[in-house]
Amino acid sequence: MTPRNTWLWLTLAMGLFAFIFFFERHWREPEAGPPRVLPGLDGAKVTSVSVFKETRAGGRLETRADRSNSVWQLTHPLPYPATAPAIEDLLRALEQLRAVTFLSATELRQHTNTDEEFGFDLPQASLLILQDGQRRQLLVGQHTAPGDQVFLQVVGSPGIFVADAALLKLLPASADDWRERAFVDLKQMAFDRVLVTNSGTAFVLQRGAGNLWRLAHPLPARADASNVVAALQSLERLRVSRFVTDDPRADAESYGLQPPELSLTFARGTNVVTQFHFGKSPTNDAGLVFARRLGPPGIVTVSREPLAPWRADSTSFRDRHLFTLTQPVDAIEVRGGETFTLHRQASSSWRVLPLDLPADTEFAEELIRALSAMQVVEFTKDVVTQPALAEFGLATPARQFVITSAPAGSRGPTNTVMAELAFGATKDDKMYTRRTDEDSVYAVRAAEVQRLPTAAFQFRERRLWSFSEEQVAGLTIHQSGKVRRLLRKGTNSWSLAPGSQGIINDLAVEEATHLLGELSAVVWVGVGEQHLTDWGFKADGLQITVELKSGDKLDVRFGGTAPSQFAYAATSLAGQTWVFECPPAVSEVVRAYLTIPANVP
Repeated sequence: MTPRNTWLWLTLAMGLFAFIFFFERHWREPEAGPPRVLPGLDGAKVTSVSVFKETRAGGRLETRADRSNSVWQLTHPLPYPATAPAIEDLLRALEQLRAVTFLSATELRQHTNTDEEFGFDLPQASLLILQDGQRRQLLVGQHTAPGDQVFLQVVGSPGIFVADAALLKLLPASADDWRERAFVDLKQMAFDRVLVTNSGTAFVLQRGAGNLWRLAHPLPARADASNVVAALQSLERLRVSRFVTDDPRADAESYGLQPPELSLTFARGTNVVTQFHFGKSPTNDAGLVFARRLGPPGIVTVSREPLAPWRADSTSFRDRHLFTLTQPVDAIEVRGGETFTLHRQASSSWRVLPLDLPADTEFAEELIRALSAMQVVEFTKDVVTQPALAEFGLATPARQFVITSAPAGSRGPTNTVMAELAFGATKDDKMYTRRTDEDSVYAVRAAEVQRLPTAAFQFRERRLWSFSEEQVAGLTIHQSGKVRRLLRKGTNSWSLAPGSQGIINDLAVEEATHLLGELSAVVWVGVGEQHLTDWGFKADGLQITVELKSGDKLDVRFGGTAPSQFAYAATSLAGQTWVFECPPAVSEVVRAYLTIPANVP
């Protein structure tokens, strides 16, 4: 190849590269479909939008909203929080707005009075949009003959667009259409106190560490956090139903706002964050009330219903629980007829002291649940001095429960008292009670306190023993001076021992043995032999002795019927007789298949 040809091909290649770079890279296929009315409009970048409308009186209304730090704010005709969705819906519609028909400047030369003919001499509306520092103005002319389309003109651009008239539905009829309807926005407020004035009474709620609330006035008291949170959430449901007036000189007294029927002041420390006043109802709607707030001017109407929690007195915010579980309980000291302690072990099991017996875990947890669920039914007296406690039977309480917790990994003297509850005299169906760290006396339901166990033996582990049928060698039945002995030969196979008579239902005896092997007390009734007759036990009553292959023997005696309709039963544990209520599944099977009929010798 000659040098001349080489340069020729090189020149052609460079030309082709230049064509690709400058033409293919920068040339774009024209956008398909109807033309956009506002090409390049990006609603996310718009920082200001104004809508102008002519009034019948010949005036001009302007509604303007500006965006700063992603927040929309009305700036005309008055400063006021704006509702972002309505503004952003309009911007999205404008961003996507396409013309159905476009009349070019050439076509418009055939018209003698364009502005008057298409309605731009007195437009229905005018929009002024600011994006990236550039202003764009859109005029909305008259409707087309069918009425479902409208003429549009972009100021500074030739031609007229015909577009869907649905756009007009997104334009605000007045500034009220773009005003934020939420009356309370607690998420934007940093506060730790709420001062409530309600029909001449006042109280203060104070938030502390961990979002725990207390009543700070008229007396220090625990507050029910759930009630406070629910009342605050109800405020956030308030929506403006009507903007009544923005005149700062309006007669507040005529609206019941001077003085207000209900006032809520939110503060942080001693600094007022905001304040809400609520007045009387409009004459034509008792479900609404007039309201105003510190900040945005004006009087509005809002729904009365969400304000109901705040119209109650301070009692409705007091915590009705005697104590609240904030950490695991480590020990419960019970004082009354006797004094004993339930102590949680490292394995999360429980032990009864000073008996030093394993405690029933479920029963111990039931006691904790019962105490923490117990609620005040009456705030009897707010401040009671020590000498006056005798009036309520609390100078020497009938029962006391001291609930303590321990730091993680710690046991013993480092325990922290969560609550010390004292129970005193009973009046009608109520029992007086107090926390020793508070000055108030309360009343709770007496029946709830009377159901609480007060003796150490009641907390003993309720499972008597545990064995399987395979571990059983036989059963001996004692009843009415007679004895019958059953021998287990294998699964579901039993026989009578020499000297015993009767008929055996193998499957039933096997099931009864299985149930005896899992026997648990429903509740412990007492310890000792001295009161057995009170519970229906007789010297020749029914007694079952389980003989294990290991040589151990386990006895169960059956007595009378408890008020619960469960059968009383007794057994010997660690050399003592323990009486309990027997599960009906056990007692019924035993009485049906492990008894000696009267006609059997």
